[in-house]
Amino acid sequence: MRRRAIAVVSVGFLVLLIAFSVFLATRHVASEASEIHSPLLGQVAPVVSGTTLSGTHVSLSHDAGKIIVLNFWASWCGPCVQEAPELTTFAWRERTHNVVVVGVDFQDNTASARSFQRLYSNYPTIVDPNGAIANSFGVTAPPTTFIINGSGRVVASLVGATTARQLAAVVARVSS
Repeated sequence: MRRRAIAVVSVGFLVLLIAFSVFLATRHVASEASEIHSPLLGQVAPVVSGTTLSGTHVSLSHDAGKIIVLNFWASWCGPCVQEAPELTTFAWRERTHNVVVVGVDFQDNTASARSFQRLYSNYPTIVDPNGAIANSFGVTAPPTTFIINGSGRVVASLVGATTARQLAAVVARVSS
């Protein structure tokens, strides 16, 4: 009788374990950033300029008239690792369509950020060592992305890992 009870409990546990494994394998993780309301929406974007991880100087004022995707990231940020290939794909696809992707390294070690960029991105990233750029946009955590239209106004803000598809949709919406 005792062996039968152990067998029944074991089979029940095995069924639960299999059901839980199937649940985890088939659940859909949120794959796009959340579009949020920012106090900057509709406002002229704060001034963004600085030295990139590769040592060049970048200023968003040089890209006047273009749509700018400004992404705040850090090498220690898991969702940033998830979205980096998507941003690189988007930047590559849009490079001839008047769209520029610029990163801002957020609260990070510069050496780690350089390694991250070598692995994941093909767009310039400004180093923001004291957080001045992040503060001017109200960024509290990466990844956070702002879309700035050709007139220099913030037209969208996204929090969380974004995708190339989501960025293309947002850019298409704000371009029209």
